[in-house]
Amino acid sequence: MNASFSQQDDRHDLSHTLFFPFSIDIDPMEKLLLVNFEQDPDKIYVGFEPQVFDDSINGTGHLIIGWRTDKKVDVYHQKSLNIDPSKYNITGNGLHKAIPTEMEIAHFEVNDHGVQAHYKFKDISDRAIEVKIKESSTKKRKPFGILAPMGDATANPKSMPLILLHDFYFVRHKHTESLVSIDGQTHNLDQLPMRVDWQKMTFARYSTKPLIATLNPEHNGTIEGLQAIVGQSKVDKNAYTYQLEWLDDVPYLKSMTVNNNIYPITMRFDPAFPCANSIADHSIVRGKFKISGHASVGTIAGHYKAEANDNKMNIQIVADKGWKPKTTKFSTWFLFTVARIFKKWPTTYQWDAIMTKAEDNSWHLQSQWIRTGRIAKD
Repeated sequence: MNASFSQQDDRHDLSHTLFFPFSIDIDPMEKLLLVNFEQDPDKIYVGFEPQVFDDSINGTGHLIIGWRTDKKVDVYHQKSLNIDPSKYNITGNGLHKAIPTEMEIAHFEVNDHGVQAHYKFKDISDRAIEVKIKESSTKKRKPFGILAPMGDATANPKSMPLILLHDFYFVRHKHTESLVSIDGQTHNLDQLPMRVDWQKMTFARYSTKPLIATLNPEHNGTIEGLQAIVGQSKVDKNAYTYQLEWLDDVPYLKSMTVNNNIYPITMRFDPAFPCANSIADHSIVRGKFKISGHASVGTIAGHYKAEANDNKMNIQIVADKGWKPKTTKFSTWFLFTVARIFKKWPTTYQWDAIMTKAEDNSWHLQSQWIRTGRIAKD
């Protein structure tokens, strides 16, 4: 039978508390721009990444990530933003410093001509920094979706970053005014070594609809249960929607969807994933998973394993199938084929977890991510 979560049911004695170990956190963001100059680097920085926020979690304002030569990042942010330094440890070798900053100029928009961005501020060494991009192209933008390969640079991940960039495009070379100035020294933007839509592009790129998600952040503590009645196929809790499958009154998780303001992200399991407090002891379940959002950003896929022994469940997921992009034009197909990093970096992410049942019937989750260092074969 199907029943809504709020519906009263005279079969209350068949109510279950279910425990599953998966989560996807969402960090709201309005837009982002990445400006690289690795081929003409500064002594400290090789790139800047302006971001814009307007939400109840982060506040309203601008932030600029300074990508450093030592692979760490500095985070310059307006004081109107509520910054959680820990979330920047997933970038490169982690956070160097987070600095509240008065920005003389902080402007970033995308119009029919392309990117219009301008920033002026002082860095931690009191050097004047100016970043400016002004596109004046009359050609129509042809944006697409992408999974940003940010996770490839992370040495010690605390989660698997799913940076799904909708309305993504490169800054065009022609009819573009660009400037990166650090302490009076200008730096040339990196160029994309191929044409996109028959146009020469810089490697500067942007998204007006970024969806910043993290899969299964590392956890060491109890987890909340999910209330369901036997046969109930759908449960909504907070921002999540769970699709359940019941086999002989035993619950399994078919999919988990996290809802947000951009587009829902869904993690599906085939076969359905076993509930921790219902899986038979001394049993092993193996299967596949797939993570998907809007069709334009493609899918991430891999396999899972769950093994139950003595009130414990050992779990492993590996995204060994990598990212499968949605390519609708030759230039992006060629880009993703030649630059293997785009599709292959998720294959090096492995999540290991142990769920343990306590005497009060609660469940404790201890988990971690590791980089395996291997690249899956096609």
